[in-house]
This record gives sequence, C-alpha cells and structure tokens, in this order.
Amino acid sequence: MTEITVVVCTYNRRGSLAKALESIANSAMPEPTAWEVLVVDNNSSDGTREAVEEFCSRYPNRFRYRFEPQQGKSYALNAALREAKGDVLAFTDDDVVVDSAWLVNLTTPLLGGKWFGSGGRTLPQGNFSLPRWFPVQNRHALGALALYDLGPHAQQMSEPPFGNNMAYRKQMFQKYGGFRTDLGPPPGNEVRGEDSEFACRLLSAGELLCYQPLAVVYHEVPPDRLTKRYFRRWFSAKGHQEFRELEISSQAKSLVHKFPLLLLARILVRTLLWMVTIKPSKRFSYVIEMAYLAGQIKEFWTRRRSRGNRKGKRPHRS
Repeated sequence: MTEITVVVCTYNRRGSLAKALESIANSAMPEPTAWEVLVVDNNSSDGTREAVEEFCSRYPNRFRYRFEPQQGKSYALNAALREAKGDVLAFTDDDVVVDSAWLVNLTTPLLGGKWFGSGGRTLPQGNFSLPRWFPVQNRHALGALALYDLGPHAQQMSEPPFGNNMAYRKQMFQKYGGFRTDLGPPPGNEVRGEDSEFACRLLSAGELLCYQPLAVVYHEVPPDRLTKRYFRRWFSAKGHQEFRELEISSQAKSLVHKFPLLLLARILVRTLLWMVTIKPSKRFSYVIEMAYLAGQIKEFWTRRRSRGNRKGKRPHRS
C-alpha cells in the first residue's frame, strides 16, 4: 500500500521542473516506506509531458504523469487529490529544489500520532540579497517571494503553511473538501491563496498542524520578482484573494456594506504615514499595504457589479 504521494503541479516550466523532480528522486526515505511522485501537467505546451515521462522511465513505479486540461492550479491540485494513492499527500512546486531529507521530515509526523498536517521552511536558492527598499520588518512580505521561515524550532502551527512545502493526511480532503477553484493562479493572474485557504479551514476546525523546520525546500527567486512593481501587483492580488475568502463568512456578510469606507479610511491613513516617513523600507511597507487594501476594494466592487448584473437579468418569455 502506498503511504505517501508527492504532488507536483506544473505549467510550462520544463527546465525548472526537471531540477525539482531530480531533487525529489534523490530523497532519502526509509526503505520500507512506499511512496510515489504524481506530476500533474496543467495543459503545458513546452514538452513537459516528455520530460516527466523520462522520469517515469528512469524510476518505474515511482513517478506518474497526469494531464489536467482545465486551466488553473486548483483544478490541477484537485485532479491530484482524485489520482493520489497515498494516505499522506506532500505538496511542492515545479520551481524548487528539495533537500534530500525534506520528504521524510515533512511526512513522518503524519504517519501516526496527533498531527493532521505539516509545513516546512522555504528558503532562497543560491546567492540572494534583498533590495534596500524591502520591508524587512514585515515578515509577511516574504510571501511575495514564496519564502517561508518560522525559525529553527518545531512547533504547532497557528498560521497556514505555503503550498510549495506542505503535507496533509488524505482524510483531511475527504473531510473538508478540496481546493477552491476561485482561488489559485490561472495563467496571467496573480490571485493565489488556494493553499492557505485550505489550511485555514483546518485550523478553524481545530485540526493540529505542525511546523517542521528540517523539512526544507529551496525556491528560485527570479530578478523580475525583486521589483517594486511585482510587489505592488502581488499584494493587490492578495487583497482580491483574501476578500474572496472573507466574503463567504457570516461575519463578513454583516460588514460587507461598510467595506469601501473602512478600506478607504485605512488607505488614507497609510498615505499620510507614507508621506511623512523617510526610511525606504518603511515607506514601501505602506505602499504594499495600500496595494493590498486597493485589491480588496476592487474585488468588492467586482462582486457587487456581478451580483447586480445577475439580479438585473429577466427571464426570457416566449
């Protein structure tokens, strides 16, 4: 019986995917452990299938290929949930390199005991330095670079892990459902959050997730992500994402009519702080907060217009 399935969803990243799969293939796992790697190709056009099939040939019964034509990462992830054979599902991305002990450290707590999910550290690959304007005082800003580090000590998690380094018992998906398809990035869209939203469902229900600092993956940080423009776009998309998550809660429904005024007031306060602040990193921290709030406002009006259009449509009478 397969104990662990490693899930890698990919779209047009044949080069980095090969590096990721090579590192996973070199995982140091205890000999009795039955594990597989399931690669879900989300309609790639760059020869991804041939690259994965090479691994299937080199490592028979270890690697499997699945094609998912519906564009969007959440569709690929949900396809993996249907296809995976493991009792524990470990998730990583097609642009990382995993440590040889990553898989065993991430999944061992889930093979027995009290834990139902886990997350590890995501560190930058190679030589890496943050720009002078990066808001180092804002730990969550690292999320825009897909980096995650809660420190060197194992602990119970009170915040969601990142999708490039997380694992859950399969029964969690059977109990709480799959990934939301209105979240998760389709090509050309920065709206994400399918991973954190699922984890938040579990945390809200009282399920225990553990942070495993020795479960390490190394994420490439391309130069085009170390720009102010990228950070503004990313935080605007995060505002869209978190409003979508919040809108379905009963608390949000009671506050939703007040959202524009509340958010505009917060933007005004941050604009004034930005104007009187000298330190570059602190100034840019206010900029990304404003981008985040503006994203929430845009999502509010998009949803409101959509509801208004639906109400305005009259049934056709013959």
